[in-house]
Amino acid sequence: MNIQEHTLQLIESAVLILVLLFIRVMLKRTVRNFAKKIERLEHRTGLIMKHVDFGVFFLMVLGLILIWGVDFRNLGLVMSSVFAVIGIAFFAQWSILSNVTSGVIMFFTFPYKIGDYIKIHDKEMPCEGIIEDIKTFHIILHTKDNEIVTYPNSMMLQKGVSIVKAEDFHEQQHEHDKNKEGLPHE
Repeated sequence: MNIQEHTLQLIESAVLILVLLFIRVMLKRTVRNFAKKIERLEHRTGLIMKHVDFGVFFLMVLGLILIWGVDFRNLGLVMSSVFAVIGIAFFAQWSILSNVTSGVIMFFTFPYKIGDYIKIHDKEMPCEGIIEDIKTFHIILHTKDNEIVTYPNSMMLQKGVSIVKAEDFHEQQHEHDKNKEGLPHE
């Protein structure tokens, strides 16, 4: 194999990798600045960074496949097969993709964050508590009854959510604890 035969592909590959790495750095810087501005926790920001890395890696692989001249008839067959399998997998597990997407949307647009006391207005199962963590697929709430509840991210986008002041929660928690112990109210 002569390197001169593939000079154009090597240059295009290097340019693609450099451009995508630059885009990755810029996206990460933007996410970090946004997280500082809206006071998001560092581990929550790290989760979004992983999504950025995955997206850049996917674009890099796709670009390299196109640059190195994969036969489009074969590429079409391979891609249609891959997308058929992915489509069936996503149809079977649509809630996973929905929860991941919802987690990213909540990072950038929702007013509540870790440490906030929230009420979820759900007719079937109303829920309230302090947000302990926001994961890729779900939110972890700590309720007044000292329960740990996981609530799917996609449901957070579909239901009404109220933010209650933390001081109000602590007063309610203190009253609730007194009632459980049978102590008289102050």
